[in-house]
Amino acid sequence: MATEAAAARVSPDRRIRVIRTGAMLVGVVVPSLVLRELVEFRFGRGPLADLSAVAVPMAATAWLAPYASYRRRDALLWLVGPGIYVFAVIAWRAALAPYRDWRPRPEEKPRMRWSRDPEHAGRWLLSKPTSDTRHTDSL
Repeated sequence: MATEAAAARVSPDRRIRVIRTGAMLVGVVVPSLVLRELVEFRFGRGPLADLSAVAVPMAATAWLAPYASYRRRDALLWLVGPGIYVFAVIAWRAALAPYRDWRPRPEEKPRMRWSRDPEHAGRWLLSKPTSDTRHTDSL
């Protein structure tokens, strides 16, 4: 009985969120691997091929970072290693946009408000974008 109640609480939003997150991860990793293979085929192995492998993920991370309360400069983490983890967190958070189930950063608080929608109760909603995150309102 308790399992049925827990299963009833898992909304289709969670499944959709997992699918969206997976699609974002695949949509970033596969083109980066293809780009690396193309550069490696044309110019051979070397630093250029390695940098081309992180070019697409860095651009995607920098673009999606404001949606997930991250800074654009966090895309530089792809150069040192934990970029895939940071992008996975950003993709997980962006999959729920414009609703947020995490705390906003202090500089985001003036733009945030609690959602009044019963389906998304207890989540933050971005109310007014700033000049740095103009694209946030289009999601």
